[in-house]
Amino acid sequence: IDRWETPDASANFPMALDEKGHRLFVGMRAPPAVLVYDTGSGKVVARLPIGKDTDDVFFDAERKRIYVICGEGKVNVFRQETPDRYVIEESLDTAPRARTGLFVPEEARLYVAAPAIGATPARLLVYRVR
Repeated sequence: IDRWETPDASANFPMALDEKGHRLFVGMRAPPAVLVYDTGSGKVVARLPIGKDTDDVFFDAERKRIYVICGEGKVNVFRQETPDRYVIEESLDTAPRARTGLFVPEEARLYVAAPAIGATPARLLVYRVR
């Protein structure tokens, strides 16, 4: 690959890889979206709108889902229909500024760290994926 496309993308932080499908998912904050790249050509094949302030993106190969943790208090869940087509499956409420997490496929769980805000203590939010 000589060059990868970067259409109107800035503040790119998290990435996840669908190795079998040859797709790279790159979360960006400005504007909030996930760009889906074909790893063979470097071309963007999909652009998925997400919540603001993403910090983590995970690809669930078994369930063909993308989990995007966004600091505005959401987890956006996309279903991969084909390597080039994705649909929003749901948008889960988390907590303000909760943008860091860990997906553990062996446990079928997504962990999201919610920071302390005011009188609300820090906590770990646990989501079971289906």
